[in-house]
Amino acid sequence: MADINIYSEVTPELDRLASMAAKQDAIEQALYTKFDVKRGLRDFNGKGVLAGLTNVCEIKAKKIVNGEEVPDFGHIIYRGYQIEDLIQGFVKENRFGFEEMAYLLLFGFLPTREELAQFEEMLVFYRSLPTKFVRDIIMKAPSSDMMNTLARSVLTLYSYDDRADDTSLANVLRQSLQLISLFPMLSIYGYQAYNHYELGQSLYIHQPLSGGSIAENILHLLRPDSKYSDLEAKILDVALVLHMDHGGGNNSAFTTHVVTSTMTDTYSVIAAALGSLKGPRHGGANIKVVRMFDDMKKTLHDWTDEEEVSQYLLKLLRGAAFDHAGLIYGVGHAVYSKSDPRAVILKQYVEQLAKYNHREEEFRLYSLVERLAPQVIAGERKMYKGVCINVDFYSGFVYQMLGLPLELFTPLFAMARIVGWSAHRMEELSNNGKIIRPAYRAICKEQDYIPMDERA
Repeated sequence: MADINIYSEVTPELDRLASMAAKQDAIEQALYTKFDVKRGLRDFNGKGVLAGLTNVCEIKAKKIVNGEEVPDFGHIIYRGYQIEDLIQGFVKENRFGFEEMAYLLLFGFLPTREELAQFEEMLVFYRSLPTKFVRDIIMKAPSSDMMNTLARSVLTLYSYDDRADDTSLANVLRQSLQLISLFPMLSIYGYQAYNHYELGQSLYIHQPLSGGSIAENILHLLRPDSKYSDLEAKILDVALVLHMDHGGGNNSAFTTHVVTSTMTDTYSVIAAALGSLKGPRHGGANIKVVRMFDDMKKTLHDWTDEEEVSQYLLKLLRGAAFDHAGLIYGVGHAVYSKSDPRAVILKQYVEQLAKYNHREEEFRLYSLVERLAPQVIAGERKMYKGVCINVDFYSGFVYQMLGLPLELFTPLFAMARIVGWSAHRMEELSNNGKIIRPAYRAICKEQDYIPMDERA
């Protein structure tokens, strides 16, 4: 039997055909202006085209001054509550917040102590995979890409659900709660299988905790000895809350609305959202930040030298350093121009964790880049709005200090965002909207059919 790898080869003939296709597909940039097409569903100033309404989450990055819209510090509002107030609330009371915020996003109001306890019991109840699922599904075909592994597991769960295609709200809620509870197990078991079968490391498959928070369960499942400190679990909890949702217009939430509008099943919807989040322009960006800093730390002679750091950043922008992409990863955002509130909040906890892990020197380098990068970018490129660091700038550093492998960075994002996706799916179903179908204008010219023997 032929080696399967031959089917992965990109041959010269495929190169030739792809080049032909690219030539035919090319669209003049001027036509987008001529027909007033909002590329990326955003206008020239980065403002998103209004495509829907949502009760789940609001993103604010502008304010009105003297009748004009001007850039403002970023705000994230979960169901009407400022995210800073929500996090400050449960942190001040020394509680985990993920489950409480999940309740808020799914049901629209903050739970009482009794309601939260009952909800937490439901999530713990659903921490149970079908019999032999780990052996038959996760262990049989380990992959180096945990997002693909996670999506495959989600789609396979369809076959274990007797009511998989039932789109009633009660059933979709049941499916959503199960997926929220199972995402840590599906992701981490997938990584453990890859780490063992592909990398030759020891295999650790811990049973999930019979209580406790999602954050605690993640660290328990991941670490060989299942040990973690309260500080580590609480900081991971905050990171999860910050990643839960980001409005209906972010790519994966919009994907959730689009696919839900077809009335397909929950597993197909969430698999589509996972495919969206996997992209390096969406959920995979924090990996790039960590790798960029690894290169920076190896390249710089003095991490405190502002001139040397600035020159490295300039080389990044000019495509002369790291991956030669011309980007400073973790800096800039489609919506925020003055501040990303997630990055502002997370930074407070990054400093605590850096001290806990004796990595203050690295934290100071991150802080220096945070200050210098916007200056370097402003001096090098013409910009229509300000630039600030985004949540990916610090989140990868947090995950690194928590001992998470790079392969789990984006799945961890998914472990949080599954809550937002679930809320948006239920919202779309609740409003019984039309199938989402935006318009594309065709610009190809009509042609007469050419018989086979007359074609050049």
